[in-house]
Amino acid sequence: MNITLAQCPVLDSVIAYREAGSPDAPVALFLHGNPTSSYVWRNIIPHVATVAHCIAPDLIGFGQSGKPDIEYRFRDHVRYLDAFIAASGITSAYLVAQDWGSALAFHLAARRPAFVRGLAFMEFIRPVPTWEDFHQVAAVRDLFRRFRTAGEGEQMILQQNVFVERVLPGSVKRRLSDDEMAAYRAPFPTPESRRPVWRFPNELPIAGEPADVHATLEQAHAALAVSDYPKLLFVGDPGALTSPAFAQRFAGGLKNCRIVPLGAGGHNLQEDHPEAIGRSVAEWIARIEAAWDAPVRIRA
Repeated sequence: MNITLAQCPVLDSVIAYREAGSPDAPVALFLHGNPTSSYVWRNIIPHVATVAHCIAPDLIGFGQSGKPDIEYRFRDHVRYLDAFIAASGITSAYLVAQDWGSALAFHLAARRPAFVRGLAFMEFIRPVPTWEDFHQVAAVRDLFRRFRTAGEGEQMILQQNVFVERVLPGSVKRRLSDDEMAAYRAPFPTPESRRPVWRFPNELPIAGEPADVHATLEQAHAALAVSDYPKLLFVGDPGALTSPAFAQRFAGGLKNCRIVPLGAGGHNLQEDHPEAIGRSVAEWIARIEAAWDAPVRIRA
C-alpha cells in the first residue's frame, strides 16, 4: 500500500500529513503524541487503508509540519488541527489516537460528536487527581516533575533532548533501529526546535494544573462517557498511562467500547504492535460500515 507525503497550508503555517487509501472510503484520521509524528503510524496505515481513506497529520511543530512562533499549548494544537480538518474537507472520520492525539480526539468528539464515526485509542491522556495517579512507574513520575520544574525542564528537554533520546526509546519494548531513531530526531535538531516537545509535559492535567487544560479535558471525558459512537481501546501490558486493570475499569464506564489486549507493551504501542493494531482497526471499521450499509429489516 503506497503512502504519500503532502503538506497543507494551515493558518500561518503548514501541516504535513501521510495519506493512503481510496478518497471515496470513509476517513480514518490518525493523531499522534509527543515527541512522535505521523511516522509512528507508518506500519499501521497500510492495514487500515484497505477499508479507509487514511490521513495522518503531523501536529503543528512536529514531524515535517511548520514551527510557527506560538506557545504550543493544547489550545494551539486544537486550533491548528481544526484548521487542518477544515482545509482538508473532512466532514466525518474514524479517530485513531494515542497520547496527546487522544486528548485532541476526545476534545474534538466532545465538540463535534456527529463528526465521529468511531474512536480507537490507546495510552490516553486524562485529568489525574494526584501525581501518584499519573504513571505506573515512580521514576517516570519524578522525571516528569523535573520536566515541569522551571529551568531544569528546559535544560533537560531543550538542551539535552532527553524526551527524544531517553523517553521515546524507553516507551518501546523492542529496540528502535538507527534509521527509526534518525527519523524521530530529524524534526528537532536545535534547542529552539524542541520547544513543542517541552511544552506538552507542562500541559499534562495533573493535580488540577494547568487549570484550563484540566477543565477542558474534564469536559471532554464527561462527553466521552455518555457518547454512543463505537470505541476500541488498545492496551499493553503493563502499559504506562493505561494498565490492563485500569483499561477494564475505564471501558466499563463507556458505551459501546471493546478492549483489545496487545500483550507486552509500554506507551508507544504503535511501535511494538503495528500489525495487531492495524488489522484490528481495519476489521472494526469494516464491521461498522457493513452494519450501516445493511438494509433495515422490519419485523412482521
